[in-house]
Amino acid sequence: MILADGLTLAGVDDAPGALVRSIADTLPDGVLAIDGSRALVFVNQRAEQILRSPVSTALGAPIRESVPLWDAEGRMWWDVANPWKALPSVKGHREKLLWTGDGIEVLATARYVRSAPRGPVVLVVVALRDALARQRAERDHAALISTLAHELRSPLTSVKGFSSTLLRRWERFTDEQKRLIIETVEADADRVTRLVSDVLDVSRIEAGRMQVRRQEIFLDPLVAKHRRRLRSLGIPVERIEVDIRRPIPDSWADPDRIDQIMINLIDNALTHGAGTIRVRVEAGTVDLADGAAGDPRPACVVSVADEGQGIPERLQSVIFTRFWHGPGRRNTGLGLYIVKALVEAHGGRVRAANGPNGGAVFTFSIPCGDPAANAC
Repeated sequence: MILADGLTLAGVDDAPGALVRSIADTLPDGVLAIDGSRALVFVNQRAEQILRSPVSTALGAPIRESVPLWDAEGRMWWDVANPWKALPSVKGHREKLLWTGDGIEVLATARYVRSAPRGPVVLVVVALRDALARQRAERDHAALISTLAHELRSPLTSVKGFSSTLLRRWERFTDEQKRLIIETVEADADRVTRLVSDVLDVSRIEAGRMQVRRQEIFLDPLVAKHRRRLRSLGIPVERIEVDIRRPIPDSWADPDRIDQIMINLIDNALTHGAGTIRVRVEAGTVDLADGAAGDPRPACVVSVADEGQGIPERLQSVIFTRFWHGPGRRNTGLGLYIVKALVEAHGGRVRAANGPNGGAVFTFSIPCGDPAANAC
């Protein structure tokens, strides 16, 4: 942090001031201070990095000259905000996107320091943030909205087409044909529901409100349910191989969430993989996701493998991040992110790897037994 000559910060002497300067230079945000005469008296190193300018060389100069900032309408922000003439009740200025004279985008927030509760502004402290992170987030959200619109259009078009055909030509179809059409409509409706649920789940994950409702579950009927679902989507049943290696320990988990995990992993294998999809369920162990001390706990281990090209090693650590999707693939990029959050909400682990003969293998482990008893 760099101060204009002779300035003390909040009345501190030189030794504490040196400590304050060291701390300020570790802040992730840029900080500027402008005194009552509208001169720049304070700047930390991060501010110079964000502004990409040696602003410290202009200490003592008018802020309009040392750090010119413009709003979206091309107006000088210091004149528009004019903190020194703000009403006594105004304590600062909320975050706003501004531009430097070189076209660099920054996010600025201001706080006003007064000599007395309703006195004049003697110091304006401005926090600066690099706008690139927000721009990336906005691009990600725009891409997500576009992808969601695309993903929703396809099943909704199918539902509308099949239902319209049934209404107009009901008598012409056999009972078997009607059942097949209705199953297809139901599968497409389920797809729409899952897309909406994915978006809602992401908001819950980001807010730390993801919950699981544990109960004793049995995996055999759950796996059979997925085979029926794939058949209704026109996928040959023989493309899915299921290997349940009994005995399987009792599992206490949220059946809806485990079902969601399975759907996302199988659909991911069908979309990005190739060949036969192999689902294996067996007993194993797991290190608890919350980092609790102790030996690995007995667990139910489920793996989903395909015969595709596999996952490049450099990507295996990032595929569970939000909005990640394979190159050239159009999807929401939320499925694996949600899988990881749901597995860890159960105290389990999930990992991605390549099989010995190629193809991707996703494996998740859920601690077994009644969590209330804290034992398997």
